[in-house]
Amino acid sequence: MTRTAERGSVSIEVAVLAPAFIALMVLAGVVGRSAVAAEALQAAAHDAARAASISRDSDTARKKALEAAQAQLDWHGLACANALNPEFSGKSPENESSFDKAFSSSVGTNATVTVKISCLVSFKDITLGILPGMKSDRLITAEFTSPLDRYRSRQ
Repeated sequence: MTRTAERGSVSIEVAVLAPAFIALMVLAGVVGRSAVAAEALQAAAHDAARAASISRDSDTARKKALEAAQAQLDWHGLACANALNPEFSGKSPENESSFDKAFSSSVGTNATVTVKISCLVSFKDITLGILPGMKSDRLITAEFTSPLDRYRSRQ
């Protein structure tokens, strides 16, 4: 008698729990992709700043930084939904915030360059509209500062 009374209860449990389980899986995918993207972006910013800091002039530094960042993102398999437009800034005793002037500072002075990269990471293939109100992308930003060699000639 108890068997017939419980008949169909598994179907109801599955119908109730399946959407919650699917939502949990989607959430895990979004968190995982965000973490991997943040790590890849941090590595790209590091490589870009380093490539810029070993260049002799600001124009070459911008070009080399962009190439290094894109290579690192490609290696990690991260495709940004936006164009990769790094922001460059610099610091030297003569000027606090100019990338170009950091490269024109005199030999023997401390100068640094900073590269900031932003990537729009898409979750459209993961979310599939399952979770209403959930954003389908997220902007992740990373920056890194690298010193210029004090005793290397610049420009």
